[in-house]
Amino acid sequence: MNYVHEMPSAMLAEPRLKGTVERFYYDTETYDASESKPLKKGAYIYLPYGYTPKKQYNILYLLHGGNVNEDWWFKMFPDTVTILDNMMAQNICEPCLIVTPTYYRGEGLDQDAEYITENFRHELRRDLIPAAESKYSTYAGGDVSEENLIKTRRHRAIAGLSLGSMTTYRAGFYNNFDLFSWYGPFSGCCGPHGKRADEVVRIQNTLNDADAKGLCLDYMFCCNGDQDIAYAEHQEIMSNAVKTCPQLVSGKNYDFFTIPGGVHDMKAWQLHLYHALQIFFK
Repeated sequence: MNYVHEMPSAMLAEPRLKGTVERFYYDTETYDASESKPLKKGAYIYLPYGYTPKKQYNILYLLHGGNVNEDWWFKMFPDTVTILDNMMAQNICEPCLIVTPTYYRGEGLDQDAEYITENFRHELRRDLIPAAESKYSTYAGGDVSEENLIKTRRHRAIAGLSLGSMTTYRAGFYNNFDLFSWYGPFSGCCGPHGKRADEVVRIQNTLNDADAKGLCLDYMFCCNGDQDIAYAEHQEIMSNAVKTCPQLVSGKNYDFFTIPGGVHDMKAWQLHLYHALQIFFK
């Protein structure tokens, strides 16, 4: 596809056909090994214009960054919804559902990043996905058994920015590869304190394990700006992963989109989403 480095102005115009954003709630828990505590959490979901439970939709789970919450994509930046409405109205991407949850657990925003991004895998698998896909119409068809969620993984994507990008790797790619086939890490992989070589090994192990189980990768769409604080570690990790993972084929099921001069901000992340939705579910 042809990448652009600025959001097309047509995507920011007032749309004639507008989707809706709903809030839904679900029960979960902290999934701490020593003492797990029950939680009730909320998330938002974007429903495209014309949404009907009579149709099945692909679904994207879209994560925010550090020190914010599920309000980020749709409430703090409502122009994200405008972009989605215009993309779908102009057939730039197919209508899909987009869920924006939070990986935080109501304990403040200073939780250990490494722990919270790994731990979210349990909530994602056992509670969030079943809650969203039993309430809204996806290719799971309302059957949120683990067996059926695995069967329908090619209709499910996960993406996120910054700490949400780390969570895309940890909670999605490494630990729930059997539930997702499309990945969009926007701005980072291991963070400033991570070990880059270890991440490459985790990517290798994940893809080798997937091969053994007969699970394909439809697309890993990495994104960053070359002036982003997370660019160096992200680019180094994925460059080494491509060299050592035959499952990653540039232009076929993998790409690393770079914005010249791009930084760690919403302008870049919305552009990453704009491109990802033109790749996912094809």
